Amino acid sequence: MPAAGGGRAGSGPLRQRGTRRLQGAPPASALSPRPPAGWRAALGLVTLLSFASRFHRLPEPPHVCWDETHFGKMGSYYINRTFFFDVHPPLGKMLIGLAGYLSGYDGTFPFQKPGDRYEQHNYMGMRGFCAFLGSFLVPFAYLTVLELSKSLPAALLTAFILIFDTGCITLSQYILLDPILMFFLMGAVLSMVKCNSCADRPFSASWWLWLSLTGVNLAGAMGVKFVGLFVVLLVGLNTIYDLWDLLGDLNLSLVMFGKHFLARVLCLILLPLTLYMAMFAVHFAVLNKSGPGDGFFSSAFQSQLIGNNLHNVSIPEHLAYGSVVTMKNLRMAGGYLHSHWHLYPEGVGARQQQVTAYLHKDLNNLWIIKKHDSNTDLSDSSSPVEFVRHGDIIRLEHKETSRNLHSHQHEAPLTRKHFQVTGYGINGTGDSNDFWRIEVVGRRTGKLIKVLRSKIRLMHVATGCILGSTGKTLPKWGWEQVEVTCTPYVKETPNSLWNFEDHINPKLPNISLDVLKPSFAEILLESHMVMIRGNSGLKPKDNEVTSKPWHWPINYQGLRFSGVNETDYRVYLLGNPVVWWLNLFTIGLYLLIAISTAVALKRGVQLTSEHKDVLEVCERQDCLPGVEDH
Repeated sequence: MPAAGGGRAGSGPLRQRGTRRLQGAPPASALSPRPPAGWRAALGLVTLLSFASRFHRLPEPPHVCWDETHFGKMGSYYINRTFFFDVHPPLGKMLIGLAGYLSGYDGTFPFQKPGDRYEQHNYMGMRGFCAFLGSFLVPFAYLTVLELSKSLPAALLTAFILIFDTGCITLSQYILLDPILMFFLMGAVLSMVKCNSCADRPFSASWWLWLSLTGVNLAGAMGVKFVGLFVVLLVGLNTIYDLWDLLGDLNLSLVMFGKHFLARVLCLILLPLTLYMAMFAVHFAVLNKSGPGDGFFSSAFQSQLIGNNLHNVSIPEHLAYGSVVTMKNLRMAGGYLHSHWHLYPEGVGARQQQVTAYLHKDLNNLWIIKKHDSNTDLSDSSSPVEFVRHGDIIRLEHKETSRNLHSHQHEAPLTRKHFQVTGYGINGTGDSNDFWRIEVVGRRTGKLIKVLRSKIRLMHVATGCILGSTGKTLPKWGWEQVEVTCTPYVKETPNSLWNFEDHINPKLPNISLDVLKPSFAEILLESHMVMIRGNSGLKPKDNEVTSKPWHWPINYQGLRFSGVNETDYRVYLLGNPVVWWLNLFTIGLYLLIAISTAVALKRGVQLTSEHKDVLEVCERQDCLPGVEDH
């Protein structure tokens, strides 16, 4: 057993076993095994093979493949500074856009669908950048295994497995987020392992370097996709184990332990968070022009985007009868109150005009505010201005179709316990089910309603239900827009709250929208809420080929990247079956050996010299509990 208070440097997940250097102890070089001879030459060889395999025939095919449709287009958005929405954080797309910009791509290719030929457009800079980062997966894995095992054959086996894996090669050759994500994931693991190897010389230059690089790579992984949280979890568990081990070292003062703790807080929490927030600061600074992502965000955010109808404009402050308005749901990515000429299909409530929530700017989002008991044309300049007040009963007439916002006790299309909302009537003439009471949150009866700033809800007079957006996506008959219902459950949630955004009334004075400018913290929070909401709403489209999670590790089926007929250049994503199945087999074999050896040791079985050699390798990685007692 180890001497009391001696400590065990590097114990825990993905770490070597060693001894912390104490006063009078031999130098670190005497404690840590030297790398095997020839490791640098082997590193050069596997790096060369990795780059050669990833850059081989990189220009082919010269057309859009699979998700290049999305990420190439997003790179173009950055070059054109056009705002868009995506469910992933921005770093990967920003780097793709930067690579395209530096290589001479002008951001004009539309990336409409797979198979579109690039023609004269320069796409090689973006593909080359992804292949460049993807090529580092092999040397990173080689160095990680070499550091853990000090075995050159094990490190070379790892490298060649990745060099010859067709799945990794294919993912690295196209304009995708995957090679960028893999670069940061593997970089974080390598940096963590290297930092663990410096445990006997804490606060040295190399220790600080690897600890800081771990934090940088964590920020990079999280900045590409939220799946980077898994490597954050791995590093977090490793850090907790390491600190717990340090706390048990009686030769280490509490002051020194505090320094270790603060160093990890600085490099593994504060540094990644700072870099992560900086990515979003750059993201919002670059994308300053109105684009397809405007409707996912609040009115206050949209007012900052050049070209948006709310940017640098002045609109009437208070709502009045006769005003033409748009209403935005306050639920994140809730959309605008919308209608169109299409009817609900047979069997879905009453066969009346559809009312939905739509995430984009559109003329079908416009509504006219009218009195419930009068159909007088209030746009006449001679008629007096009459403001809408909290508690008024109003009627909303759809500007394009002249039908009223209507509800009744038919079931909603998707949320069966809610009531259906439709467009009803002819030229504004309907019935009493078109009447809504407008209420402002936190206001008293008679108070005026402010555009953009007042949070309002609409209560249906006849049924007492509340107009809201459920966030559920309608089928194709509803153009995959968002369901709008009237909920009988009267409670204040973002789903049932709205604000008036556009406001057109030539009879009213205007005010500037600069007062609504949100802070960076508010924008950062809103963007994450929208991304989380977007991720939770993802689901396969009709007739889309999908796979189940258990399909992935067994290489059950691949994915067609390119090629729709016999004459097309075909690319098919499929892992190397020999590599994948051998990997699964060895994982199972390793677990079997580890469990059986642990049981044997617990029962006091004497090991042969060959078994002890295997045990020593396992012991370095702390894979077997309690082996230090034997």
